[in-house]
Parts: sequence; structure tokens; C-alpha cells
Amino acid sequence: MDKKIKFNTKTVHKGQKPEELYGSVSLPIYQTSTFKQNKIGEYIYDYSRAGNPTRTNLEENICSLEGGEDAISFASGLAAISSIIQLFKSGDHIIFTENVYGGTYRLLDTIMEKFGVESSWVDTSSLDKIKSEIKPNTKLIFIETPTNPMMSLSDINAISNIAKEHNILVAVDNTFMSPYFQRPLELGADIVVHSTTKYLNGHSDVIGGAVIVKDKEIGETLHYIQMSVGAVPGPFDCWLTQRSIKTLHLRMPRHDENGRAVAEYLSKSSKINKVFYPGLESHPQHELAKKQQLDPDGNPGFGAMISIDLGSFDKASEFIRHLDIFALAESLGGVESLICHPAKMTHASVSADDRERLGISDGLLRISIGVEDVDDLIADLDSALQSI
Repeated sequence: MDKKIKFNTKTVHKGQKPEELYGSVSLPIYQTSTFKQNKIGEYIYDYSRAGNPTRTNLEENICSLEGGEDAISFASGLAAISSIIQLFKSGDHIIFTENVYGGTYRLLDTIMEKFGVESSWVDTSSLDKIKSEIKPNTKLIFIETPTNPMMSLSDINAISNIAKEHNILVAVDNTFMSPYFQRPLELGADIVVHSTTKYLNGHSDVIGGAVIVKDKEIGETLHYIQMSVGAVPGPFDCWLTQRSIKTLHLRMPRHDENGRAVAEYLSKSSKINKVFYPGLESHPQHELAKKQQLDPDGNPGFGAMISIDLGSFDKASEFIRHLDIFALAESLGGVESLICHPAKMTHASVSADDRERLGISDGLLRISIGVEDVDDLIADLDSALQSI
């Protein structure tokens, strides 16, 4: 298919040509563990841990959306992040955004450290702080933008320029924005990672991850890691994710529209200490968001992730107790609206001292705005706010 087709068309057609034997428009699910070989050593696929047609179709689709040269899918977002770290060896140094998803923090702090990979946790919103942490053995700068849950941004293009001066790779966790609103490879990054569980799948019914690269050699190494470690998604999960990506370009504008409206409403409430949302002009990096978070037509997009500080655990608990539409649950990016308490849920593995330093207080709540009627969402939030 023509590589020049637009983003919205790619979501529907890339990696999704009709099956040839019977002409099925909906791609088959190759639900098999192994494949018959014509002769010894003569095959396209041999074993589904090493490769599967349904998985290949998904990888081709996601690769096209991020503008990469190769994509590798995994059984979870954390498996995808782990594979990136496994590109490096004992003694190598990686700079990480300090305010990342709690699972990423746990992976580095308790697992990868055992293998001798050095890491520094840095406020990557500051270019000077990044520069000060670069060492001769620094091999990767891993950034999450916006961060989870504090919604801090990192300048992908500026960081990529610094990294190139030192022959350092840049990886970006793009889960919060999806390729609809942010395409890090276009901004100079080398690697993009997603929890496909979130916006790419968007229906809260799949766990998955993906890595997209613009260097085929890195892609080949990641495919080898994928096969060797075995953290691969099953064919049905791949099929579900690819089915869902077909509506990404329809869902994301609605998420964004609802997110903006809810953030504006919340920002006017006297019962909220602070609202964290890059779409608000009060956000310190609002201008950066307008520059690097762009839809396929070049219009700014701010997404649907909002955090609010209610000041105390008791107020946060009471607020949640009075919600009707919003479900208290882990995860984000689904069509339904969710809310979580990071200190007790997503970031419970982060030490209390580090949470306090990062601003993840006991009164902080993270909200994932869905695609419901925004009037109903605001009414639900308003009713809960009246209870505290």
C-alpha cells in the first residue's frame, strides 16, 4: 500500500490486507502454537513464540503509525520497556525521567539493577539537569512525556539533539499521547514504546506492549530478545488490538475534547488544590505541549489524562466514594472513564520519600477521561466535589 496515505487511513488498512485464500476482509486469528513445514528448514513461520502472522500484521500497523522502520510487540508494556533495557550491558548507564510510571520505577529499582545496568533518575523537563548527568558510559536517555501521573513534559526534539552530540539513544514512552497526538521519531527520538493496553487498544480488554524503532539493526536485536525471552502477545490479543486501532483516529479526538472540557471545569473548582493538565494555559509547559503534541493535521492535542490534588487522603477517598460514572481502577486510555489513587495503586512501589519529592501526595488522584457524554462526566465530578 502507498506509504503516502494519511494517518487515519493507515489505522484502518496498514497490515490489514484481505486474507488471500477466502478473501476475508477481517484478518484471521492464527490461533496456533506451531506451523507445518514443507521441508526441513523451509518455512515462513515455525513457532508462534518466534513469529505469528497475526502478530506481524499488528506490528506492521503500529510501525506505520509511528513512522518507524520496525516494530516489535510484547505481552505487556513493561515487557516492552524491559526489552529496551536488555539492549544494554553491565556497566552501561541510562538516564530515566524521574517521574515515571510506578511499574517502570520498580523494574529498574528492583530487577535491572541486579544485572549491573546503572541508572540515574532525572527531571528530564530540564535540559541542564540532563546534561549534568551524562557520563562517558551513558547509552540511553529514556523519557516519559507526559509523565504519569504528574503530567510533566520533556522536550523530545531538544533532548534528541543533546543525545546525538554524545552518541546516545533516546527512547520515549508515548503511551499517554498515542501516535495520534505525538510521534517521537519525527521529533528525533530513536525508539518509541507503548503500553498497547491503553489508548492503542482502548477498550480495557487486552494487556500488551510495543516498541517501534527507526534503525533496522536495533529492530532485529529486539526481535531476537522478543523470541529469546518469550514475552510475546497471543494471536487473539494481537487481533483485538489491531481491531481497536482501526478506530484510534475516531476515539482520540473525543478523548481530547472531553479532557479539555473536564480540565477547564476542574480548574475553576475551589475544592481542588491543583489541576495537572498540559492543555491548561496555567500548565508551565503548555507552549511545549502545543509544539510537540500534534494530531496528524498539525493541530495541538492535549489528551485525556488529568491529575488533581485534593489535599488529603480523606478528601480523595470521600470524592471517589461519591462518583458514579468514574470507576476506581488501575489502567487508563479506555473508552470508559477511570480514576485511581497513585500513591496506593500505580505508584505504591515508589518509596514514600520519593513520592513526596515528586509531588505524588496522598491527596493526588489520576483521572482517565473516556468518550462518554462530557456533560455527564462533569455532572458526576461536580456531585462528588460537593461531598468534600
